[in-house]
Amino acid sequence: MGRYGRLRRIQQMDPLRDHERIFRWITQYEFPRDYLQGTSVAFLRDYGVPRVSRLLDRTQEFERAGQKRYDDTVLIAYEMVREGLDSEHGRATARHLNRIHGRYRIPNEDFLYVLATTVVGPKRWIDRYGWRPLSPQETESLALVGRRMGELMGITGLPADYAEFERLHDAYEREMFAYDPANRRVAAATLRVVTEWYPAPLRQLAARVTLAVLDEPLLEALGLPPQPRWLRFAADRALRARAAVIRRLPPRPERFPRRPKPRSYPFGWTLDDLGPHWAHSRPVVPLTDEDPPPGPAVPDHHMPPPAREATGAPPLSPGGRSPAPASAPDRSHRTHLDQEPR
Repeated sequence: MGRYGRLRRIQQMDPLRDHERIFRWITQYEFPRDYLQGTSVAFLRDYGVPRVSRLLDRTQEFERAGQKRYDDTVLIAYEMVREGLDSEHGRATARHLNRIHGRYRIPNEDFLYVLATTVVGPKRWIDRYGWRPLSPQETESLALVGRRMGELMGITGLPADYAEFERLHDAYEREMFAYDPANRRVAAATLRVVTEWYPAPLRQLAARVTLAVLDEPLLEALGLPPQPRWLRFAADRALRARAAVIRRLPPRPERFPRRPKPRSYPFGWTLDDLGPHWAHSRPVVPLTDEDPPPGPAVPDHHMPPPAREATGAPPLSPGGRSPAPASAPDRSHRTHLDQEPR
């Protein structure tokens, strides 16, 4: 199979039927690093909204356990799609995510925006810095996977296609982006996590290069300084040169999908490991297409009193419904990082 072999196969596929398969090819074969980078930038965009960043700032989760917080967010999304969104494991992951977020009062419009960033952010990053732009089939597959995730998380008013996700994303930012000290604190904590991946002498440069690829409205909302024009130009040229090199490399073999390699879990993880420590003491919430279990009514914990506060919700935005009795922990899968050749 040549460098464009998968693209030719994707162009013959129907996103309505094949969106999950196309999504796996995007994230595990064609653009694994670029997809992750686009998602990371999407996390930073969430912090440009004071209503979102204030909640994250109160939890202090990035300050106390920033790397785990970052890893858990990536891994929960990975676990939702690993065996299929409507597989038993995918639905168990969605219930776990809903259980975490059900402790918070978060408006549906914020859920929609955060979900939109995970669709629009990777698309825009790949089109700009990937080794090729996404095809229409790949673009709609991102949107359809995002839409189904939103359905499982109980989000309402979901966009039908990528164009609607993009309109929602941009309109929300025009209305809601504003500077708040909490924005800067959460963004700075996240940047510390990212820069610690590099040797100490390179960390300041890594932080500045990260800022150099962010747009001015986002930097202004985060209260972070714009970088000099020469650095923005150099970062852009370096990323485009990387894309040109990758374009000339052979495609990733089918037998070697790229899997997450989280620093927080060097020996692998289970669904039980993901999320804050208090999550497993909360009742499981049935998905929107599931019937509540028989038995006496259980008080609704999805909308807690404003004074009630917890820590550590990943940025993906769930909804929730009437809680069900807690199920046994999901121990059906442990991922070991040494499965991927180095």
